[in-house]
Amino acid sequence: MITAARQTAPTLSPGQTALDDVIAEIAARRDEFDRLSHVPKDVIQRLKQARVFRASTPKRFGGDALAPHLFFDIVERIAVADGSASWVAGFGSANVYLAALPLETQAILYAEGPDQVFAGALYPVQPAARMGHGWQVSGRWKFASGCKGADWLGVGIGGPNNGGQAGKPLTAVFRPDQVTIVDNWNVVGMQGTGSHDLQVNDRYVDDVWTFVRGSAALVDEPLYRYPAVSYQAGVHAAVNLGLARAALNELTAMSSGRATTTGAPRLADRPHFRIELARAEAQLRSARAFFFEAAEQAWDVIAAGDVLSLEQNNLLRMSAIHAAHAAAEVVQQCYKLGGIAAIYRQHPLQRIVRDSMVVTQHAFLGESAYDGAGAVLAGVPPFAGYP
Repeated sequence: MITAARQTAPTLSPGQTALDDVIAEIAARRDEFDRLSHVPKDVIQRLKQARVFRASTPKRFGGDALAPHLFFDIVERIAVADGSASWVAGFGSANVYLAALPLETQAILYAEGPDQVFAGALYPVQPAARMGHGWQVSGRWKFASGCKGADWLGVGIGGPNNGGQAGKPLTAVFRPDQVTIVDNWNVVGMQGTGSHDLQVNDRYVDDVWTFVRGSAALVDEPLYRYPAVSYQAGVHAAVNLGLARAALNELTAMSSGRATTTGAPRLADRPHFRIELARAEAQLRSARAFFFEAAEQAWDVIAAGDVLSLEQNNLLRMSAIHAAHAAAEVVQQCYKLGGIAAIYRQHPLQRIVRDSMVVTQHAFLGESAYDGAGAVLAGVPPFAGYP
């Protein structure tokens, strides 16, 4: 039973936007995001007004420091409208990383308010030259999702004695005017995420603007004791849960339509269709229940002031991986059940299928992580870096 961790979404203040209103706008504009290859800044601003990007901002800086399972629910709801917008909104969680910066640096970062958007591209890690109390940075990095709407951008740097942990790169934080966005995002799924390359040309960054991703936070609030990698895996998995719900909604709407071109019965009149629809619904609800149960139980432990065990953290990772892949399977099943109508380029299931497959390719959600999960379950040491 979840007790100590119970937290509700914060109440909107005057001038702030209800999330449902933003979601409706996202649904109406999703074709625009694909066409632009990014979510435009006015939509980012609307998401800010709905408090999405202060979800992981520390309370000491005016943020919500929202319980992860509550944020997962927000990401999932947005994904029902559009996968790309949900992926970008998911970066409302990225400020958990920034909590590893010195508190004085964080005060500067949040000086203009708690609704700060951080996006980054850490790989391939680029060498940086040590210069006094900082680094001289040049290089190019890939997969900077949401970079065109970000207030701060991070890149991965390395070098002798760079202060990294167990081979992890330092993240150097820059303002957008110090970084060039290379407009080269051309993919078959998640086109609207704007995951372009970043390029930095001979820029200096002081040590106080660098941190190791996932290192211990300097903010003493419960959210920053939640495992950072598990949190990010959960955010991405929530996108696929929303996409699977969108696919099932679309399939259900199709089922009661007219008879097919060949004169065959409506989908809803076919026993096979009804059986498989029910199986897909059960599969999604089961995966979702495990996912949110693990997240809520972990938050309960952390909010009570305790430390998660390896086994509890393992459930977080395993439930996120399972949710992402089970949801993708549901999307695929919806596509199959949709029949010939679903092959058209403009059919909603086309976009949902492509987007859901991209989610499963994320490094935090790779099926190889099941090896680590199984090792913990079997009582043997998991591979380095897991969970």
